[in-house]
Amino acid sequence: MNGKLFVVATPIGNLKDISQNAIETLNVSDLIAAEDTRVTINLLRHFDIKTKLVSYHKFNEKMQSQKLIEEMMKGKNICLVTDAGTPCISDPGSILVREAIDRGIEVIGIPGPSAVITGLSISGFDISSFSFYGFLAKEKKKFNEALNNIKNDSSKIAVIYESPKRVVNTLKQITETLNNPKVCVCNDLTKKFEKKYYGSCDEVIEMLNNNQNHELGEYVIIIEKNEMTFTTEYTILSIEADLVDAMIKNNCTMKEAIKIVSSNRKKANSKSEVYEASLKVKEMFLDNIDKNK
Repeated sequence: MNGKLFVVATPIGNLKDISQNAIETLNVSDLIAAEDTRVTINLLRHFDIKTKLVSYHKFNEKMQSQKLIEEMMKGKNICLVTDAGTPCISDPGSILVREAIDRGIEVIGIPGPSAVITGLSISGFDISSFSFYGFLAKEKKKFNEALNNIKNDSSKIAVIYESPKRVVNTLKQITETLNNPKVCVCNDLTKKFEKKYYGSCDEVIEMLNNNQNHELGEYVIIIEKNEMTFTTEYTILSIEADLVDAMIKNNCTMKEAIKIVSSNRKKANSKSEVYEASLKVKEMFLDNIDKNK
């Protein structure tokens, strides 16, 4: 008879957050596959859990998955854990889970802490739907591609993880690509020095720069994309509407409206496109004047 695979969530900072179910499951299993045994051993010692540990990380998961499957086929029950939080979410584990399912091995989730869910719950945004991107690629081209994917995603809320050394630069890129959206930036969730930053990207960047310790601890960034983000191509008519709106709201000339709209649309339209639209507006008004003569 096959054993079972238990996907066990562990604390993301506060050891009190572990469930009794997780403790009992880790204690009675035959083997624990851990992302970093040096990290997990501290958790096991704290709760006096004696179960044997084996290493399971992104550099050995393909090979190790086969070995673990063989053990479960022999009847052993195995727990999969990550350094912190829920396995398979920006952490190794999906290969093992998928292989277990394919081999008819029952996979059981032991729910618990998750940085992405914790961050979303305290963001204050409408999180009825969201997209999660984990850690964005470090390579510039792939990083920019990821930001464009976020920009074009139909979900209004996007969540990413970021390291303390890169968080400010990443927020600067988000500001440029996503038109300075509102964000909730969480640092060291559930830990003693947990901090949350709320505001526009520019405002949060200033808050971080004013905190000399901001380059400590991991970050969760929740982005509430503004309306400008959702459309990657604007029609001439929509630029026309913006020009007319700018003239009315600011009681200004077309020349001044072109400057305002060009500044607002600098990520979506060139100044020449806005100028062409202004000519269309002028033509439209001249046509209406002629018709009313």
